[in-house]
Amino acid sequence: DMSIDDEGKLERTQFYDAVMNSKARLTYNQVHEMLTDDRSEHRETFKNVLPNVEDLNDLYQLLKTARAERGALDFDTVETRIVFDEQRKIKEIVPVVRNEAHKLIEECMLMANVATARYLKWHKAPILYRVHEKPSEERLKNLRTFLGDFGLSLGGGDEPDARDYATVIKAVEGQPHEHLVSMVMLRSMNQAVYQPDNLGHFGLNCDYYAHFTSPIRRYPDLLIHRAIRF
Repeated sequence: DMSIDDEGKLERTQFYDAVMNSKARLTYNQVHEMLTDDRSEHRETFKNVLPNVEDLNDLYQLLKTARAERGALDFDTVETRIVFDEQRKIKEIVPVVRNEAHKLIEECMLMANVATARYLKWHKAPILYRVHEKPSEERLKNLRTFLGDFGLSLGGGDEPDARDYATVIKAVEGQPHEHLVSMVMLRSMNQAVYQPDNLGHFGLNCDYYAHFTSPIRRYPDLLIHRAIRF
């Protein structure tokens, strides 16, 4: 359980064993339609859970605003899905569009990961943090040279933060070179790693971050769950 204030800031967290009783089986597309189309048939089909979905969407809007004010990065990269034919051969590779329902879940997962890392940090539990260090001096130099060709500049001097990156990303929105600039900026950063020393997460502009939400498919998350239990 997480208590979040009206500004989208985490106040307190509580962990406990529980059994989840699912009231509906919703897909991302159904939820997206429920939230963006007042005439969607899904609003009537799932009217018993619609108030909960709308409350969750209100929370998502708060968290999204708070993350933007914090200066966290949001590289909207394109994921792909492989479609197979009847002979199990690859038929085509198609882009996967992230709609508002996907982003809603992602934002809640980010907050859960932050809450978990903060909770275990306070309890001085030995865990693996998800650490994303600042870009190296050489990478920053190369990035600034590249951006200069487009008349862009990266602020922050020798210690730019996520806000400085976000400013450049905002400046190229809707431009023909938006994707190119975004990819080069993404590659200028260090790769996030798991390690016991907490050095924060540059991209999310968070002091604490850990992977918690996928213990059945990602082993570091399972380690986090074990740390909470013991």
